[in-house]
Amino acid sequence: MNGTDLLVLSPLIVLAATAVSVMVMAAFCRRHGAVALMTQAGLILSLAALGPAASHAPRIVTPLLIVDHYGIYFTGLILAATIAVAALSYDYLERRARRPEEFYVLLLTASLGAVVLVASRHFASFFLGVELLSIPLFAMIAYQKRQWRPLEAGTKYLILSGASSAIFLFGMALVYSGLGTMAFDRIAASMARGPAAGPYVLAGVALVLAGLSFKLSLVPFHMWVADVYEGAPAPVSAYIATISKGSVFALLFRYVTDTGAYRDQAVIVILTTVAVASMLIGNLLALLQGSVKRVLAYSSVAHMGYLLVALVAGGGIAVEAVGFYLAAYFVTVIGAFGVVTLLSGNPEHGDTDAVEDYQGLFWKRPWLAAVLTAMLLSLAGIPVTMGFVAKFYVMAAGVSGATWALVYVLIAASAIGLYYYLRIVIALYRPVSERLRQVPLFPSPFGGATVVLVAAFLLLWLGVYPAPLIDLLHATAENAG
Repeated sequence: MNGTDLLVLSPLIVLAATAVSVMVMAAFCRRHGAVALMTQAGLILSLAALGPAASHAPRIVTPLLIVDHYGIYFTGLILAATIAVAALSYDYLERRARRPEEFYVLLLTASLGAVVLVASRHFASFFLGVELLSIPLFAMIAYQKRQWRPLEAGTKYLILSGASSAIFLFGMALVYSGLGTMAFDRIAASMARGPAAGPYVLAGVALVLAGLSFKLSLVPFHMWVADVYEGAPAPVSAYIATISKGSVFALLFRYVTDTGAYRDQAVIVILTTVAVASMLIGNLLALLQGSVKRVLAYSSVAHMGYLLVALVAGGGIAVEAVGFYLAAYFVTVIGAFGVVTLLSGNPEHGDTDAVEDYQGLFWKRPWLAAVLTAMLLSLAGIPVTMGFVAKFYVMAAGVSGATWALVYVLIAASAIGLYYYLRIVIALYRPVSERLRQVPLFPSPFGGATVVLVAAFLLLWLGVYPAPLIDLLHATAENAG
């Protein structure tokens, strides 16, 4: 490995060094503020290192990793979202955890796994990235060990995530047994030679897709998502919804395109079926929920289904659609969970989660109600928000790929989703509930409140004027092609 390789890997190196430094500091200096500050400084340095890395991209670093513009874009998205989650976590943990310093080590390690995922071009780095992301999440979900809900959520995620890892590990073994390679480009070359690969390969691909579908909470592997979102601390739920799922979807997109799996009609049928089921079932289940976290959980099932529309459609516009949609989803979900975090002030009663708890928020904290309204309308795809542009992009990708059935289902599912988002919005402007009168609000100007306001600004700015992000994604798609 030469100097250029080290330069293009500098974001990963800085992120790994930050995790080690924070771990050492937490061992010798039990100061929450200092540890949080070091975490943010390391993340900002890692984000700044993307510029020099991009000047030498694309570059293959060992057979395992590729640093290209596609990976750099999603790495930037992951690092920016991690900065936001760390800021939300500071206020949250300051009020709730006795020793919160170790949380930042887990957060940085999970984000390192997410960055490895988006740069993977081999099953070995694929698996290492997934596990490096998943294992810290078990502890992050159950970090409030004095309460039973986080422990239950952590246990469920541990068991089911372990099962999903076993599924796609077996799938990798089947692909290797049929093709004799685990590198994505060599798999593509082998599959291009025709049906000589045999039934083992198709079975292996199906198992890999099943394992990744669990991580993305796609139907029928979605039943864990509501319990985990509800039980996990609010900033951790935001992390799972954005960084965890976004990095896995970026990997899925690279895997399907780089291996040539999209050329197999059976794979397209599987992805189409899963997309339709996720869009419809996710929205229908969200209709029945009385918890904001559970609504966002089942809505995430539907949103992952929307993203599959672009994946099935394929082409250069699919890269742009996925990139814009994930950016919009990151901004929106972090903003929504940021409001939940700011309202979850009482450590003894868990997170402020029931829809009734938000009744009359406008009359107590109008700026929080306005931000949450904007986030929910963006998730619904209402104009003047990033969510509208994102859904338009996905629909354009579907039309470009002539996947008309998926486009029609997307429109119908979005109409269903509008109902449960508006149900929460209407509650915000009703008379103040008794529960909300008892909820202490802690909008720290340097923590969660700043994150929420920045998310609202980006949501509206890029909803009205999306050209800067579209230009960036256009360049990313051209270099990815």
